[in-house]
Amino acid sequence: MAANMFVVPQTKGTVLCCKCGILMAPNPANMCVTCLRSEVDITEGLRKHATIMHCPECDSYLQPPRTWLKAQLESKELLTYCVKRLETDLKKVRLVNAEFIWTEPHSKRIKVKLKVQKEVLNGAILEQSYVVEYVLQDHMCESCTRFQANPDQWVASVQLRQRVSHRRTFFYLEQLILKHDAAVHAIKIKQMDQGIDFFFANKSHASKFVEFLDKVAPTNCRESKQLVSHDPKNNSYNYKYTFSVEISPICREDLICLPPRVAVSLGNLGPLVICTKVTNNIALLDPLTLRQCFLDPDQYWRYSFKSLLGSRQLVEYDVFNVEVVSPEFNVGGSKYVMADVEVARVTDYGKLFYVRTHLGHILKPGDRALGYDLYGANNNDNELDKYQNLVIPEVILIKKSYEEKRQKKRGKPRPWKLKSLDMELDESKGRGYEEKMNTEYEEFLRDLEENPELRFNLSLYRNKDYQPSEMASVSDGDDVPSVPLEELLADLELSEEEDGDDSMKD
Repeated sequence: MAANMFVVPQTKGTVLCCKCGILMAPNPANMCVTCLRSEVDITEGLRKHATIMHCPECDSYLQPPRTWLKAQLESKELLTYCVKRLETDLKKVRLVNAEFIWTEPHSKRIKVKLKVQKEVLNGAILEQSYVVEYVLQDHMCESCTRFQANPDQWVASVQLRQRVSHRRTFFYLEQLILKHDAAVHAIKIKQMDQGIDFFFANKSHASKFVEFLDKVAPTNCRESKQLVSHDPKNNSYNYKYTFSVEISPICREDLICLPPRVAVSLGNLGPLVICTKVTNNIALLDPLTLRQCFLDPDQYWRYSFKSLLGSRQLVEYDVFNVEVVSPEFNVGGSKYVMADVEVARVTDYGKLFYVRTHLGHILKPGDRALGYDLYGANNNDNELDKYQNLVIPEVILIKKSYEEKRQKKRGKPRPWKLKSLDMELDESKGRGYEEKMNTEYEEFLRDLEENPELRFNLSLYRNKDYQPSEMASVSDGDDVPSVPLEELLADLELSEEEDGDDSMKD
């Protein structure tokens, strides 16, 4: 029935334009769009030209009266800023769309195409596009003006320190700072003996940076200020502020003897534990029971204990026999298997050690492992002396060693690289200090290759200079850890400064 029904065809009604007489769809004005635009210009009275203040040093724009907005060319932030400059004009019309028109970057011009609507004759709505040209007038912002007058004129400084014999923590923090742009407002960064100094032109920027550090590391901060000048006429004071931030000396892979009070508060953990991870909390693992606990910064700084042995005291062992004694456990996202192993120091086969370890899932006979030699160590630790009947194992293994297999790859470039902060280096230390820094940085890169969890929060970039060879692919068939290519990011070269090798470390 429905298929045989007669349907009356419907046609759209048309009328003649009262000006030019062409057929058109009816509208309240009885005029076609071309005639309507010739009669009415809805952009009349709207500004087609405007001037904006631009700081060429920091690439920011003045938002009256005194706020400076940082924005890249043709970004959403800059488009919003340009439209807001016409806020009074756009109250007369309805803004439909806004987009940039390409201009030469050095022309000091920004063109924005705006599409607006407005009700005209007898309620008809007319839509029209027009171009607004913004002229950039160079004018340095206050912070850049002060910096050009005196580069050392800082208002607040953050002194970041860690009382340890290596800089592994600072290499890791440097990558976190780069990924989150935490030090983007720093006017100068200087490398010091046991830390880094950051200088800011504003106290609020320094306070924000200290808050960032508190979220990524167990820190203890003290603030002080020094009077620079005082004007008694208007009762104004100028201060220089200093934030002294100390990072906990507990590092990843350290062996710790917990004080009795801390061990009891953590449910009788340990007391000999391994630090497996350091964020704003310290993750502690008992290698004999696989119990894991987290120590928050308040608990740590209340007792402020140190490591029993650090990564500098790791000894290399040869593994002769592995006997698994437990199934696989998942502790805090990491897999462990308890096993009894037979090991001996690489430099001394005269003494064999039979120890229990949590590395049964990765160790096999013939491997090498790094661990702490408690059999031959001379420990003068007050916390260890408080335990009367404590049975101390002869060896505590920490991780598998790939040093022997890495000898084949020594000197070969990696397919990835890291960025580095624009930092003033201390050149008064001499060549020995520079070689030590290079060695520690190489150890940090190896840690990133061996530990996927460590590089999870970092940005690794593809090395354009890396060219894999067929011989290398054949000879590198061993199980040396490496970074998968899918984890690497393409290095975006947004400025000429980032093209040089000075801003990268291979």
